[in-house]
Amino acid sequence: MTITASRPVVTGADTARAARRRRWWGRWPLVALLAVLSALTVSPFVAMFVVALSPAGRPTVPKQWPESLTLDNITRVLSSSGFAGWTVNSLVYALVSVVIILLTSSMAGYAFAKKRFPGREAMFWTFLATMMVPFQATLIPTFVLVNSLDGVDTFWGLIVPTLANSQAVFLMRQFIKGLPDELFDAAKVDGASEWRVYWTIVVPLTKPILATLGVFVFLWHWNDFLWPLVIGQSDATRTLTVGLTTLRTEETQLSLLMASAAVSVVPCLVVFFLLQRYLVNSIVMTGLK
Repeated sequence: MTITASRPVVTGADTARAARRRRWWGRWPLVALLAVLSALTVSPFVAMFVVALSPAGRPTVPKQWPESLTLDNITRVLSSSGFAGWTVNSLVYALVSVVIILLTSSMAGYAFAKKRFPGREAMFWTFLATMMVPFQATLIPTFVLVNSLDGVDTFWGLIVPTLANSQAVFLMRQFIKGLPDELFDAAKVDGASEWRVYWTIVVPLTKPILATLGVFVFLWHWNDFLWPLVIGQSDATRTLTVGLTTLRTEETQLSLLMASAAVSVVPCLVVFFLLQRYLVNSIVMTGLK
């Protein structure tokens, strides 16, 4: 009698698991590198929050890990005079700028991408060339102009000079340029007006890039320091970034400064987490194009 050894049965699930293991071992150096880079990127934020939650006057990072954490510094910052007003001013400055820039840049991008008019390309590239001029070079002329119009220490003087955003127009023009012309031709055949075409075709199809651009514009204006420092000369129009510098001159405790910075970072994190889905969609659509 002959005895034959049975061979193990290899299923499709086993083959898939083996393929995943091979891919993992082939990718682990890249994963390790990304993990190290992520840790290096996040470590300053972690240190900021740890110092902000450390008791005032006690040793903390990087010398040693604090023995206990407390919210006293956050409470002192939130209850300090002027902080609430600075935060409201920053929100007004950032949110109003986001709404106006998204509206004007999407309209301009639609015109530059889908409309035919004399001097379109020359006008677009001339407008785009302003990106090569640093803001510091136009700071004094802009201030003189705003001052002559009595715009110093006012919200319109703070907001209006920052609304001409050539980067936003460029991004919107490049995105809208990739939309099919047949959609616009069909709308024109149905008798749709320019405003209806813009509101029912351009705006819905550009939601990912609008969300991405909205996050960038919000961060630009929320973190803006130089122009609010020049134009805002009282607490009535002083933004949070400028107000924190006055807090630094009055109070030298590092834990209080880090608490102020941590509080100022929270709105940026909230905006990012709320719109991260649109950011990912924008990146995917850009890659497909």
